[in-house]
Amino acid sequence: MTPSRTPDFELTTAELREVTRFAATAAERALPIHEADRPDDPRPREALDAAWEFANGAPRSRAQRVTGPAAHRSAKDAGSAAAAHAAMAAGDAAASAYLHPLADAAQVGHILRAPAHAICAFEQRGGTASDVGGEPVTVESVVRSATPLLVAVLRRYPRTGPESTPVARVVHQLDAALREDAEGSEHGESP
Repeated sequence: MTPSRTPDFELTTAELREVTRFAATAAERALPIHEADRPDDPRPREALDAAWEFANGAPRSRAQRVTGPAAHRSAKDAGSAAAAHAAMAAGDAAASAYLHPLADAAQVGHILRAPAHAICAFEQRGGTASDVGGEPVTVESVVRSATPLLVAVLRRYPRTGPESTPVARVVHQLDAALREDAEGSEHGESP
């Protein structure tokens, strides 16, 4: 067993709930894509429900730890790439409750991977939402949904680098856009 790293900074429960709320909001918009593809597979819905339970005030629990990976396994059974991304988004929303206070760019995935998968789900469908309701999740809609508290948490972590996988590229794009938007606001620029 490897020893735990000492935290690099403090993360409050309120901050963790905000990260999970942000992730769950994006994942919830994409979940109908998975449910239309696999209506009899409850795993992503269960992960999203566990994420919302924590975001809305329940303690972190085994529910987030179990349902997140179950939703990820569900993605492997999906009938399309869009449905797989939607399931991954739900699993990542549950996992976001366990963001670690370590100054490591890999931790940014706990903040941004659920929205990145939601964006990829809609991109795989051609960006439309007509048959699943709601507007598509886009980089712009995710940036607009970020609260100052969410951005403050993100900025404690190192920036992500450009990556080669589609989801990692979107995580990097979101990371850059959220930091740029915050930096513009600090200098009195209009968003």
